[in-house]
Amino acid sequence: MHLSSIHSTIAIIIFSWSMGFLTYYILSDSTKAEKKASMEEIAGQLIHFVIFLWIGKIILNLNIFIIDPLAILAYPSNSYAFYFAILLSGFTIVIQYKRRKIDALPFSIAFTYIFLTASFVYEFMQVIWNKNIYSTGYLSLIALLIITFVVLRNFVHPHWLNLLILLGWSIGSLSLAMIKPILIVFGYSIAPWFLVFILIICCGLILSQKMKAGVVNGRN
Repeated sequence: MHLSSIHSTIAIIIFSWSMGFLTYYILSDSTKAEKKASMEEIAGQLIHFVIFLWIGKIILNLNIFIIDPLAILAYPSNSYAFYFAILLSGFTIVIQYKRRKIDALPFSIAFTYIFLTASFVYEFMQVIWNKNIYSTGYLSLIALLIITFVVLRNFVHPHWLNLLILLGWSIGSLSLAMIKPILIVFGYSIAPWFLVFILIICCGLILSQKMKAGVVNGRN
């Protein structure tokens, strides 16, 4: 990838996430203090993600890094570094949740707001600015998820709505990955097997919550 193209992609990603944060701050029904806390937490997790992405890139190019550490700067992160960063970020969030350092519900609500908006802005710019026809399918999926989120947020408990959005994203993305030549998420190609893995996790979360709800109802 040409250096100017890399800079352009980074600029679009930063702008997209900035719009995600702005949209959440303007449209969320949470208090200003809650919104500030959630935004700070998500910003921190994004910083962790970038660090994990670099760690993944170093691990995947360890032989080059040992010989010439600065040369690793010239190598763009590939999909496996992206997978590594996602998994490590998820693991970090789970640990912080277990230690009660993250309030799961406000965090997941804010992340859904921000992720969907950032994804839509990024894919919209890919279609309009970069004329990337492969982004139209994923752009349509994100638009559908945003509509679903807006319509159902006053009728479905936020926890279940977030799981529904995650399930819809997983199934929709997997479908696109199967019928399209390539699925790109924030500049990284995503393989069907990884989406199957995410779908399994999503189904596991839904099953776990249903079991917990059943136990609570049984006690009542």
